[in-house]
This record gives sequence, C-alpha cells and structure tokens, in this order.
Amino acid sequence: MKIYSWNVNGFRAVAKKGFWDWIGACGGDVVCLQEIKVHPDQLGEEDKDFRGYEAVWNPCKVKKGYSGVAGFYKTAPQSFSFGLPDEKYQGEGRLILMDYGTFYLLNVYFPNGQMSDERLNFKMGYYDAFLSYAETLRKTKPLVVCGDFNTAHKEIDLKNPKANEKTSGFLPVERAWLDKFVAHGYVDTFRMFQEQGGHYSWWSYRFGARSRNAGWRIDYFFVSEELRDKVRRAWLETEVMGSDHCPIGLELDVRPR
Repeated sequence: MKIYSWNVNGFRAVAKKGFWDWIGACGGDVVCLQEIKVHPDQLGEEDKDFRGYEAVWNPCKVKKGYSGVAGFYKTAPQSFSFGLPDEKYQGEGRLILMDYGTFYLLNVYFPNGQMSDERLNFKMGYYDAFLSYAETLRKTKPLVVCGDFNTAHKEIDLKNPKANEKTSGFLPVERAWLDKFVAHGYVDTFRMFQEQGGHYSWWSYRFGARSRNAGWRIDYFFVSEELRDKVRRAWLETEVMGSDHCPIGLELDVRPR
C-alpha cells in the first residue's frame, strides 16, 4: 500500500500549480493533505474531478481559509472519524482517522506555535491529547501517523539548528515531546532508510531558502512498532513544487481488510 502526505498550504492554490498532474501520476492508494484552507463547497467544478480518487474532508469550522485536512483514496477505508476526543482541540480541522481494518491511518496537521505563547501552549496540549488518543487506538490495531508535526526532531532535521534553538518548531519542549512519542513505540520511517542530514520537507518562501536547501524536516510518517517490519520504503519528493512543503511517501507491505 502506497500512501502520501502533503501540506499543500492552500488546496485551491496548489490545484493551480500542478497538483492534478502530480496526483494523477503518483500512484498512491491514499493521499493525505494538510492545511487545505478550504471547505469543499468552495471548490469550482474544475477542482472536483479527483482523477479516480474519492475524497474525505475535515475543514476548519472556526475560521475561513485556515487549517483543515483532507484524504484522497482509491482504496476505501472501513470508516472515518474526525478530530480528537477532547472538545478543546476540535473545530480547527486537524485530524482524519481512516480505519483500514489491519491498521488505522491518522492524517494530522499539528498546530504551529510561533504566533504566541498561547498558541505554543495549545500546540503542546494538542500533542499530549494526540498521544493519549493514539495509545487508546493502538490497543485495537497498529497505527500509521502522517502529516505536518510542525517540529524538527533532531539537529540533522533542519539546516540551521543553532540559529533556531529559541524558535517554535525546534524548541527543547517540542523536541522532547517527539522524544516521548518515539519512546512510546512510534518509528520515524524516513530515518529507517536515511541517517544523513540535508533532507527536508519545508522551506521558507523567504531568502531563496528552497533553492539553497535551507529547510526543515517537519513532515513525517510514523508507524507504531508493530508495523516496523512492514515498511518497505519512506521518501521525500523534494522536486515536487506547488507548496512550501513537499510530498512525503510511505510504502507498506500490508493489505487493507
């Protein structure tokens, strides 16, 4: 099963920048999108031909043009659910759970903490609520977790670690949560295949960051430990343009049921 994840930074924007050509050629069974910034009712007819995919949407309900996640799938899940159980973290359209029988696929767009201390606290609270939810789900079946975590885990996961030690996205408290997530038995699949630095999934639009590859790796596929041996490939498609993030991919030797 081939799964993609991509923070598109605005679905309507990326649709004009080659998205349909990419999705038509990518061969994904499921494509998980984050930061769609749109309600499906706002889409024009030209953006409702999903190239052989069905779509499920969890748009932001509290602010127009903000946040939101979507899933495009050729292999239909048994069921969907939306958001975390804690009402405090509902409404911003940050999570879709797809039940594939043999595993759960969670498409998640974690909050950004750079705006204020309040948003950083919201982000850390969301992280903890997510881990609690994931551990509850995991009692039933293994998990695949993908999306924009808005944190670079290790120094090799961003170009300029020293300069960003006090920047949300690389704060000690955020990195410590990722340590905790991994300690609970979640595997960063990209690092199973690539131990070197210099591989990123997000680049600022400023200062020619992408042309200089001055980026951050903040988009991930994690699998719970039970699926480690089922991971065949994990990769970044850094050549794909259209967003300030690039698509990331995972191939699993597992069949939905």
